[in-house]
Amino acid sequence: MAKSLSEQLGGLVFSTEHGRLCPECQQPLDDCICDQLAEQQRIAALDGVVRIRRETAGRKGKGVTTIHGIARTDAELKPLLKQLKKVCGTGGSLKDGVLEIQGDHRERLKEALEKQGFNVRLAGG
Repeated sequence: MAKSLSEQLGGLVFSTEHGRLCPECQQPLDDCICDQLAEQQRIAALDGVVRIRRETAGRKGKGVTTIHGIARTDAELKPLLKQLKKVCGTGGSLKDGVLEIQGDHRERLKEALEKQGFNVRLAGG
C-alpha cells in the first residue's frame, strides 16, 4: 500500500545510536540490503534471452551497442564487460545491469556471447 505524504516525509533519517538510516527499510546504512533485493528482483524478471541493440538516443548521435538481459549481478558483469571490450577493442560501461559498448559491434558481440553459452538475439533495427 502506498505511504501518505506525511509518512514519506516523517521518517527517521539519522540516529545518534546508528548514524544514517536507509529511507526504505529504516535500517542503518551498513545493515541495509535494499540494493541487493532490487538486484535480485531485476535478475528474477529476466526471460533468459540476451538482447543486443544499437542505440544513439541521448548520446549526441554517438552510437553504442547495448546488451540487456544477462542474468548476473553487477559484480559478475564487470569481468564479462572487460572481456567484451577487449574483443571489440573499444571502451564501454555498466549501467543498471546493461552493458554499453562504444560503437556498432552487434555481430562480434553476438558471436562472443554465443560461445559462452548465452541465448542471444539482435533487437531493434
